[in-house]
Amino acid sequence: MSVVSALLRVRAAARRRAVIGVVLVAAPLVVGLAALAWRMAYGPAAAWAVLLVAALAAVIGTRRVRRIDRSWLVRRLDADRRDMEDSAALLFAAPAALAPLAQLQRARLEARLAAQPWHPQSAPWPWRALCLAWSVGALLTVAVLAWPTGAAPGTIDSVPARAGAPDTPALLSQALRIDAPAYTGLTPRTQAELDAQATTGATLRWTLRFAPQPQRVALQFHDGRELAFVRQDEDWTATLRLDRSSLYRIAVDGDTDGILARAQPWRLEAVPDRPPEVRVRAPESTLSTYTRGQRAWALAFEAADDFGVAADARLRITVTRGSGEAVTFEDRTRTLRGTGDARARRFAATLDPIALGLEEGGDLVAQLEIRDNRVPAPQQARSASLILRWPPPTPPDADGLEGLARDVLPAYFRSQRQIILDAEALIAEQPRLTRETFETRSDTLGVDQRLLRLRYGQFLGEESEGHARPPPTADADDTPPAPPRKPLPIDDFGQDDPATDDAPAQAHDDTHDDHDHDHDHTPAEVTTFGRADDVLATFGHTHDLPEAATLLDPKTRELLRSALREMWQSELHLRQAAPREALAPANRALVLIKEVQQANRIYLARVGTALPPVDFARRLGGDRDGIAPRAVPGPAAAELDAPMVAWQALAWDEAFDPAALVAWAQTQPRALDDPLALLAAIDALQRDPACTACRQALRGQLWHVLRRPLPTPPRRAAIDAMGVRYLDALQEEAR
Repeated sequence: MSVVSALLRVRAAARRRAVIGVVLVAAPLVVGLAALAWRMAYGPAAAWAVLLVAALAAVIGTRRVRRIDRSWLVRRLDADRRDMEDSAALLFAAPAALAPLAQLQRARLEARLAAQPWHPQSAPWPWRALCLAWSVGALLTVAVLAWPTGAAPGTIDSVPARAGAPDTPALLSQALRIDAPAYTGLTPRTQAELDAQATTGATLRWTLRFAPQPQRVALQFHDGRELAFVRQDEDWTATLRLDRSSLYRIAVDGDTDGILARAQPWRLEAVPDRPPEVRVRAPESTLSTYTRGQRAWALAFEAADDFGVAADARLRITVTRGSGEAVTFEDRTRTLRGTGDARARRFAATLDPIALGLEEGGDLVAQLEIRDNRVPAPQQARSASLILRWPPPTPPDADGLEGLARDVLPAYFRSQRQIILDAEALIAEQPRLTRETFETRSDTLGVDQRLLRLRYGQFLGEESEGHARPPPTADADDTPPAPPRKPLPIDDFGQDDPATDDAPAQAHDDTHDDHDHDHDHTPAEVTTFGRADDVLATFGHTHDLPEAATLLDPKTRELLRSALREMWQSELHLRQAAPREALAPANRALVLIKEVQQANRIYLARVGTALPPVDFARRLGGDRDGIAPRAVPGPAAAELDAPMVAWQALAWDEAFDPAALVAWAQTQPRALDDPLALLAAIDALQRDPACTACRQALRGQLWHVLRRPLPTPPRRAAIDAMGVRYLDALQEEAR
């Protein structure tokens, strides 16, 4: 035997020792985990546990064997034998490839190994890993032996047949096959567990086998439905299309408390197919401004869906022209072809604004519509509207002019028609809406009407929601008043939609915040508190006099004032959930607004203010004669819903109708995090009405869905002795 062969045998022995060490560590873990899985989840789970641990041990053993290679052997030989002179690698090199000096050195090394063979010291055993592995294996074995015996693991929580009934059917096997809808692309699966979670529309097929054979087997659902099994040779089968989540039990010969008795019913959870989602990748902002000479507008979208997006999408393109009530729309569509994976497709398009007809004062609006692959009714989704807007003209500078003529922008009066259309649509949809939804939408229209009325009222000098300025104090500084602000051009209002929430608020803050609009304030040091002239000169102002409202000519101002009165009536009825009564004043307001549009020009003139005198005889007197008492409004007295009724009945150990609570849970699935858990709690209480723990569990489920009462304003505290003296002093001073 040559020297090299002897060295290779040393390497093989080291490899065998490494493999044995890994096997000794993995063996107790494999046995313990397999036994535990067998006891908890029956045969398939045990097999998977054995395969998993064995595969892990094989991976670790392979890595350790690969480490013991020729390089390892050379390093060990050089480290153990100094007479190798760090030249052990020459023993494994081809002799023809060596230089004469290297061949001489190799011959010397072979002679030394032949005279004194190498017997390396074996690697130590991994005692720490061995102790830990065998300890864990022993603990798992003890846990399996101490596990309580019962029904066959992984099948059904069944109970033994009743004594004295030798012919009672016993369950031998069961299986549940789940076939997902074809459009999902999911493969069918079969499981032993009778709890199932599947996509809505999936087909479920139960297969049970009994011995001896029963007369009748059926599925009994929590809502009273029943599905009978059909016998096929030795098996009983039943098929169901999963349309909604439910709980069920298996009744054998009409008895659910027999061999298949179970504390909790089985769950069938229908997972709805989520609608597709579309995101805009380009441009970064939904509103873009057209630049002169621009001939390309690049759009990019990304659509995602859990079961795939259709390959084709529709791009809706709208071009607006004109302004005000005379605005026109031109719609067209374009089909886009997606790229990439079906679950995350990308759509791109490049539009030519000029070719599509974009002109001065217009908008180019693009929106992508996608659909998923659901059968038979695909779900659709739309992206955010992307707007390419022609830049508005730059308004001329009005500083230093006593008056400036501006064209009336018809686009400012463009939302009243939309309010009417929304009110008519709400009336048409009223039979299909709940009362709460109907009142909410009507109140929202009332808010839109109010915002529009406030913006129109700015032309007449009206204001709202301002804050009173505090009276002067002795420590006030001599800071001169701020210069008057410039009148806000109407163009600032005309560029935005008056029906939006942010535009009116911004316009109001710019013109009437804190009542600080072009009033000449007297310095605090020359103001005498209580003197009518000084207080009025500092804090008083007027708006409703014709001389103070100078933005419009008298005829146009009167028309606009009439339109505001009609808007008041429209807002009143909309806030009271009566959109049908609001249509008449809303239409009259629209007619008046269209008459205002006929005005060719308006004038922004700067004039002084004429302040009305303040009647101090009526102030700080405490006289409440003629003022009717007004009760503090409280929360609306709504009828108690089913969860509240059930929760109160459970609190007082009273009986309640579970059918009403079940019906509520089925009609309000989004109000619950886990509707099946609530239904299971109801089922447990129905089966054992005297169970206190079941009542508490149901109350805990209902607590999360109870409607919180609306907060009420605290009542004013009764007047104490000091308050009585203060009021008496005011009356004495008034007399």
